[in-house]
Amino acid sequence: MVEKRIILEMGTGNDLYGQNYTKAARRAVQDALHHSSITLFSKLGIDQTEMRVAVTIAVQKPEQVDCELVASDLPRGRASVRAVLGGLDVEDSEAGTRHVVATAAVEAFLPDLAGRYILKS
Repeated sequence: MVEKRIILEMGTGNDLYGQNYTKAARRAVQDALHHSSITLFSKLGIDQTEMRVAVTIAVQKPEQVDCELVASDLPRGRASVRAVLGGLDVEDSEAGTRHVVATAAVEAFLPDLAGRYILKS
């Protein structure tokens, strides 16, 4: 099945005191989601389950992100989440802590609907 990317949103999130990569990742996804409003489902009669959502989370310790928990935050579509090396850790050597910053790219794909709709003048 041929798909077309219909949305690309980016977001950032952090955990300033808990040093929790999953919390920072979830906040980054929520930030990205708050930048978009998808009205095409109701406007075009498309079932939300037709949408595939691919999320990429970038953090300094990707193995510490619970990708299934992050995916459970997505309100619609069939979600997959992967964590990769990126983001930013800000060390506070005096306090012995690390501030975690995550970035997220949220992509939404729909089947190619070319030819399904005909514009009438």
